[in-house]
Amino acid sequence: MVSSNNNKRNIAVVGMGYWGKNLVRNFHELDALAVICDSNEKVEANCSADYRNVRFAREFSSVLADPEIAAVALATPAVAHYTMAKAAMEAGKDVFVEKPLAIDVKEGEELTRIAKQKGRVLMVGHILRYHPAIVRLQELIQAGTLGKIQYVYSNRLNIGKIRTELIV
Repeated sequence: MVSSNNNKRNIAVVGMGYWGKNLVRNFHELDALAVICDSNEKVEANCSADYRNVRFAREFSSVLADPEIAAVALATPAVAHYTMAKAAMEAGKDVFVEKPLAIDVKEGEELTRIAKQKGRVLMVGHILRYHPAIVRLQELIQAGTLGKIQYVYSNRLNIGKIRTELIV
């Protein structure tokens, strides 16, 4: 998601809540974080000491209007993912959005169409997809090392935060 321009810091994380803090920390460690955007006025005061080279914004529209921002990472309530991801791609930004991509399948399909039409990166944050254990298991399966796989079963021991807005 980091563009090839000279400014390595060109990602904005939108939402500094439960999971946004992790995205902020990781993008900052990669020296890619330019902006933290959160409507809560206390975020800047609480984070400014830890993220000295990072700008703060309270309005998503200011992130979209910023030509230095190449990509946004959305860690906002799931009900906002569709509209925010769509707006970001229409503003010429690549988008990383925490799961789910959208609440409605048709909205998710529309986002993928927009990404393709605009030549934008649209990525959903399926955290375990890139976990080293999962990547290694996939390599072993593809290499045939494990033989013919009949089934794979796993248990996730920590289900994380319960999202009430997704219950239908």
